[in-house]
Order: sequence, then C-alpha cells, then structure tokens
Amino acid sequence: MSPLNFDRFCAEIPAQTDLLRSHVKGAGMRAPVPSCPGWNLGQLLRHVGGAHRWAEEIVRTRATGPVPDDLVGDAALARHADEDGAVLDAWLAEGAERLARTLREAGPDAEVWSVTGERTPAFWARRMTHETAVHRADAALAAGTDYDLGEDVALDALDEWMTFSTFPEAVEAPPGAPALLGPGRTLHFHATGPAPGTTAGEWLVDLTGATARWSRGHANAAVSVRGSLTDLVLFLYRRPTPGGSGGVEILGDEPLLDLWLERAGFWLKE
Repeated sequence: MSPLNFDRFCAEIPAQTDLLRSHVKGAGMRAPVPSCPGWNLGQLLRHVGGAHRWAEEIVRTRATGPVPDDLVGDAALARHADEDGAVLDAWLAEGAERLARTLREAGPDAEVWSVTGERTPAFWARRMTHETAVHRADAALAAGTDYDLGEDVALDALDEWMTFSTFPEAVEAPPGAPALLGPGRTLHFHATGPAPGTTAGEWLVDLTGATARWSRGHANAAVSVRGSLTDLVLFLYRRPTPGGSGGVEILGDEPLLDLWLERAGFWLKE
C-alpha cells in the first residue's frame, strides 16, 4: 500500500512543480539538461507542463482510450528551443494547479484510460507526482541547484518503480536477449534514512520464479544496492546522484542489476 493517499498526491503535484520552478528561477532556458540528452531547460519545462496537461485531459474527459501526447514528445519540443522563462514559469504553475483540481473533482476511483491496468485518477495522481519529482532533479542538475526528495515521496517513488518492474513487459525477454528470471536471481535495495530495525526502506526483488515479485524486507541477495532514499530514486531512474557515481553502494552481481534496470525501465521508453 502506498505511504501517500490520493489527496496527498493531488497536493504534491503543484508542490513539486513549485520546487521545480524555484530550481530554475533566473536560469537560462537554453542551458543543456545533461540527464535528458538533446533537451535544454526550456524544453524540459515544456515536457513537464505538457505531461500535466495530457494527464488532465485524460481525467477530465474520462478518456476510454489513448489520448495523443503531442505536447510531450521530441517533435513538439523541437519547436520550443528558445523559451521565455517568465512565460514558462506561469504556464507550469497553471498546468499543475489545473491537473490537481481536475483530479480532485474526479475523485480517486473514476474510470479513465491509463498506460497500465489501473485505470483511475489515483494512478495519474501518483504517476504525475513522480514524473514531476524526477524531472525536478533534471532541472536542478541543469541549473546547478541542490536537490532532495522528501522521505515519504521517495518511499512511494521506489514502491511505484518496484511495481512496474514486475509487469510482464519488464520480465519477458525480447528475441535473442538474455532471460531475466532464473535461479538465485534476487536483488535487495536498502535506504539508509528510515528508522533502523524496520523494513520501511528495504525492497527485495525476487526473480527466481515464473514471474517477478517484490516485497518489503531484508534478505541476502545476489546483488544489493544501498544509499539514501533520494540517491536510490535517482539511481533507478538512471539520473546522476548528488554524490556522483558514488551515491550508492553496490555489492554483488552487477550484470544482473544492469539487466534488471534495463528491463524494469521499459515504460520510460514508450
């Protein structure tokens, strides 16, 4: 169960957007975004604001099928290579507030299309919270400002990632590719922040059966990853951690970890 509820997600979308806006205040919109190759800062902000508007349309219209994401793709962003930061700032704030308002009006359980089997506004509230939080890290990196993610938001971001990692699309090997499932294939993630003696910040991924499974818990594993909550989130999303490559400690089967990261991140490429 998520550590955050629907109302909190609805509040977190504009809150994370406000933090993002604070990272880039006064920054040049043409600054490159190292963690999003090919994008500059203005294009990153356009992508975030476009994602908010895309999700808002899905929920507001009670879409029953895919809605064109013309506002968020590379083709659309190519038209926004030289942005006005002041215009984008107001546009971002307005889009985040509109999305939060539409989500609240719909409620968590209305039926709407989504990219997973969970076809509810609750899915979109959670997904847009973490979409915004991770792209906030991209903006902070590009603008040279500090980044940190609150403990409860980071815990939920990791839960969401672990859930996506168990989808059939993540587990099934493409033709000619190595299998992900197999004997002895387990991964353990340990966040250093949560209270000692609890499993609140520990995740075990079990790839030894016919399907992938994850749970909260501590166990010896083929590969273990340890770091702060913020660093673990950034590591899974293949973002630079504030401490650089030393932001997390990896012990064990790194090729297994690399393969799992590649497969678990399938949804980021769609």
